[in-house]
Amino acid sequence: MATASISRRKATTVIASWRHMYSNSSKYSSIVSRGYSVSSGSDENDVVVIGGGPGGYVAAIKAAQLGLKTTCIEKRGALGGTCLNVGCIPSKALLHSSHMYHEATHSFANHGVRLSSVEVDLPAMMAQKDKAVGNLTKGIEGLFKKNKVTYVKGYGKFLSPSEVSVDTLEGGNTVIKGKNIIIATGSDVKSLPGITIDEKRIVSSTGALALSDVPKKLVVIGAGYIGLEMGSVWGRLGSEVTVVEFAADIVPTMDGEVRKQFQRSLEKQKMKFMLKTKVVSVDAAGNGVKLTLEPAAGGDQTTLEADVVLVSAGRTPFTAGLGLDKIGVETDKAGRILVNHRFGTNVPGVYAIGDVIPGPMLAHKAEEDGVACVEYIAGKEGHVDYDMVPGVVYTHPEVASVGKTEEQVKALGVDYRVGKFPLLANSRAKAIDDAEGVVKILAEKETDKILGVHIMAPNAGELIHEAVLALHYGASSEDIARTCHAHPTMSEALKEAAMATYDKPIHI
Repeated sequence: MATASISRRKATTVIASWRHMYSNSSKYSSIVSRGYSVSSGSDENDVVVIGGGPGGYVAAIKAAQLGLKTTCIEKRGALGGTCLNVGCIPSKALLHSSHMYHEATHSFANHGVRLSSVEVDLPAMMAQKDKAVGNLTKGIEGLFKKNKVTYVKGYGKFLSPSEVSVDTLEGGNTVIKGKNIIIATGSDVKSLPGITIDEKRIVSSTGALALSDVPKKLVVIGAGYIGLEMGSVWGRLGSEVTVVEFAADIVPTMDGEVRKQFQRSLEKQKMKFMLKTKVVSVDAAGNGVKLTLEPAAGGDQTTLEADVVLVSAGRTPFTAGLGLDKIGVETDKAGRILVNHRFGTNVPGVYAIGDVIPGPMLAHKAEEDGVACVEYIAGKEGHVDYDMVPGVVYTHPEVASVGKTEEQVKALGVDYRVGKFPLLANSRAKAIDDAEGVVKILAEKETDKILGVHIMAPNAGELIHEAVLALHYGASSEDIARTCHAHPTMSEALKEAAMATYDKPIHI
C-alpha cells in the first residue's frame, strides 16, 4: 500500500480546489495579470499593497523579491496588522505566560518543584507581551528595508484603479500610483446589535489583551477560537469564565467527536458554557455589567452578571473608506471582495487577498494568498489550496486540524475508515504528565488516502504540519504509519493513529 501511495502521489497534480469556490470565477477569467519590469525614473509602482498585515507585508516583500517596484501602505503605523499588534502574537504571549502561572500553581508540585508562594504580576506579563510585539513589528520594517519596499504610513483610498490617495499619519496627503494594486486590509471585530464596545468593561479581543486587572467574573460571548483562547488566559489567572454561545456547539467547524472531548477538557478547567443561548442585551450602566439572556429557540429571559464582557462573535472584512464603490469593485452580501483564482477583482489591475475575500480568516492563509497573488502578477503560477489550510486553537491542550471532519466526509457519501490513538497511551505524554488528548485520522476506505486529521494534544499546533504535508502529497495512512518517528515523542501518537486507520496500533 505504501509503495502504491507513493506512485499515486507522483502521478497526481496538486490542483487548487478553491478555484471552484466562486460562481463568478468564469466571469472574471478574462482578466489578465499585468506584470511589468521596474521602470527607472518613473513614480509609478509595479505593485501597491494597501494593508501591512500578514497578507499585505508578505505580498509586498515577495513582490520586491520578484523584482517589482513595490509600495506598502499601512494605516496603523506599525506593520503586522491585527495578527501581530492585537491578535495572534499578543494572545499567544499571554496564553504562554498564563499557562506558566497555571503550571506553577497546579503542576509543579507533582514534578517535585515546591514554591512557597506564586503570584501574578500582570504589568510585567503585559510588558513581556508588548516587548514581543514591538520587536516583531520592527523586524518587519527591517525586512522592508532589506527588500527595498517603500513603506507609507497612512490611510489609503482609491482615486482610480491605478491611484491611491493616502492621508498620512503625519497629517499630509500623497498619491501613490500603481500598475497593480492589492487590497489586503484584513478584518475587524464583528459587532452585535445593541452592544457597545468600550474596551474597558465591554471589550473586543483588543481590549481583552490589555485589561489592567484580572476580572473576578468574565463572560465571553461566542465560543469560537478567539473567545476560548482569551477565556483560557483570564481563567488561568483567576477569573470565573462563562462562555455564552448561540449555537448548539463550541467551535462549530471542529470535528464533532474531538469537539466534545475538547469541551470536557475546558470544563475541567472550570470554564462554564451556556450553549443555545442568545444575548438579548448588555447593560454597563452600574458598577458591573448585566447581560440579559434567553434560549436561542425563544423562552424566558434570565440575567447574568460580570465584571468584564468579551464580545467574540467573529470578524468581518474591513473595507471601510477604501472607495471600492468609486472604482466599482464587487463584493458579496457579507462584504467580502469577489475575486477569481488569480485574486483579481472585476476591476482590471485591482486584486484582493486575506480576510477581505472568501475563505478562512487566518493569518497563514492570508500569507499564502499574498505570495500566490504577486506570483500571478509577475507572470508566474501561484497556488493556494483552502482545503489544506490548518486551523489551531491555542488553548491547553491545543486542538489542530486539517482536511475534512467526519461530519463532512459523511455528507460527501465517501466510504471511510477512522483511526484514533489517545495521548494516554503515548510514552512522552505520560512521562511529562500531560497526556490529555487524542489523534484522529480519517481515510478513504478503498484507497487509504488521508481525508482529514484532527489532533487534541499539548502541542497539536506543531504536530499538525506532518499531516498537512501528508495531505498535500496525497499520502495514505499507511505512508505515515510506515514512517519512522523518533521515540519518545508525541508525534508517535500520529503514527499510531495512522496504524489504527489502515490496520492496528501497537500500543493500545
